[in-house]
Amino acid sequence: MYVRKNFTFKGLMRFSGIHIIWLSIWATIVPLFIEYLHSRGWFMFKVPWLPVSLVGTAVAFYVGFKNNSSYDRLWEARKIWGAIVNSSRMWGATVRGFVTNQFRDEDVKENQLELFQRRLIYRHIGWLYSLRSQLLIPTQWEHLGQGGRMKRYTEMRMKSFGIGLYSDDITQLELPKCLPSDEIDELLNSQNTATQIIDRQAQELKMIRELNLIDDFRHMELTNILNDFYTHQGKAERIKKFPLPRQYGSMSFVFVALFIFLLPFGLVTEFHDISEWGAWLSIPFTVIVGWVFLMMELVGDYSENPFEGLGNDIPMLSICRVIEIDLKEMMGETDLPPKIEPVNDVLM
Repeated sequence: MYVRKNFTFKGLMRFSGIHIIWLSIWATIVPLFIEYLHSRGWFMFKVPWLPVSLVGTAVAFYVGFKNNSSYDRLWEARKIWGAIVNSSRMWGATVRGFVTNQFRDEDVKENQLELFQRRLIYRHIGWLYSLRSQLLIPTQWEHLGQGGRMKRYTEMRMKSFGIGLYSDDITQLELPKCLPSDEIDELLNSQNTATQIIDRQAQELKMIRELNLIDDFRHMELTNILNDFYTHQGKAERIKKFPLPRQYGSMSFVFVALFIFLLPFGLVTEFHDISEWGAWLSIPFTVIVGWVFLMMELVGDYSENPFEGLGNDIPMLSICRVIEIDLKEMMGETDLPPKIEPVNDVLM
């Protein structure tokens, strides 16, 4: 997540500078070609502006639809993680308030109660980091999964504007601290670690109920919160594993490319009517208009997958750390991990 109010000029150039280069080359080639034909007296090649403008209008509507859809996916992903924050705090407070000696004839020692509470809360912290790791696994429609030059470019961007700005072993360091030693190997080797962690939580609640540390009502309430975690996880996995339909995601790129191809022909015709040298004025305007359309396409393209590890993603690492700090404070711990701070104006 980019945290500055506005992108800097340097940031914009890093994101789109290479596109300005080829836009400038194309915007120059077309008037050179047309003026060369005109100087030879062969014919005056003209493309009326009206059909070009019609194409531009249609493309703007289409790209606008794609951007709206991409933003919906991004915002839904943020709402899911906001719900995870709320449910996690509810889980910590409810576990500490519900797992007590109230329903036992013979009290369990206080340190044993704290051990049960600690296992339930720490295992949940492990679920958070596991879910984050699973959501960062590349899919074939994301930029990193496309291979070739796009993969290399994305890896380079991740180092300067993504998860590469942060240590890549945070999850590996956190999970052994959060999961019971007798469970960690089996959980990490499962197909869906996050799912199996919640199942272990359910089995732990079953055992706690058998010990009469909770009654049926409290057991049901705690299970309902676990079901909420399954719901949140399923919603996040739906966004991760089902792309923006490619007929919308990819065709907008084709339409933008077609418009940029036609754009200088139409502008040269318009500016040539101004004066003999008016055609050369079309070059900067072609670059500006083409850049605007290209940026609209790129904004949508880099927003449709909010869990791919780039700088505009949901800051899952930061959210996980905030929840971890809240839950550990509930247990009275003072040795808390530091908050995740932005690096180069990017919070992950």
